[in-house]
Amino acid sequence: MGKKSTKENKNIYFQSRENANLTRAQASELIGCISESKIEKIENGTASAQPEDVVAMAEAYQNPRLCNYYCANECRIGQEHVPEVQIFGLPEITLGILSSLNALDKYKERLIEITEDGRITEDELPDFAKIEDRLEKISVTVESLKLWIKDAIIAGGLDEEKLAALKAAFK
Repeated sequence: MGKKSTKENKNIYFQSRENANLTRAQASELIGCISESKIEKIENGTASAQPEDVVAMAEAYQNPRLCNYYCANECRIGQEHVPEVQIFGLPEITLGILSSLNALDKYKERLIEITEDGRITEDELPDFAKIEDRLEKISVTVESLKLWIKDAIIAGGLDEEKLAALKAAFK
């Protein structure tokens, strides 16, 4: 590997490549479909990464977080619909999910009351907004768990094939 850059304010693509201990030339060769000069332009912010570039870099750098980052920060649709997910340890993620589910449990009956007529009235809107916020927190925490799982597979802590087989058995 070549010498690490001393450049400050490296973007996530630059940092991910360096964390994978790859030079731009090595990354380009490993990825196969992105030239060394395009990698440099993406890293320096003079060219935008395309979705297929990000997927290829995420795989080559073994960093699935790149895809979430791209969707949440650079994709026009994703900026509106995809929250950026922070990854914590498994205990924190689990506690977050359980806490959100417990909080939502309090609103379950209210959600039924609000939605049974198929519309949301002005007086129901504040409670509905709280419920929507709780659901969003659950969604973000679940996405965090999914990224944690991908990281664990890459790190060798989870057997991807065994996990997939077990999940298929539940369908």
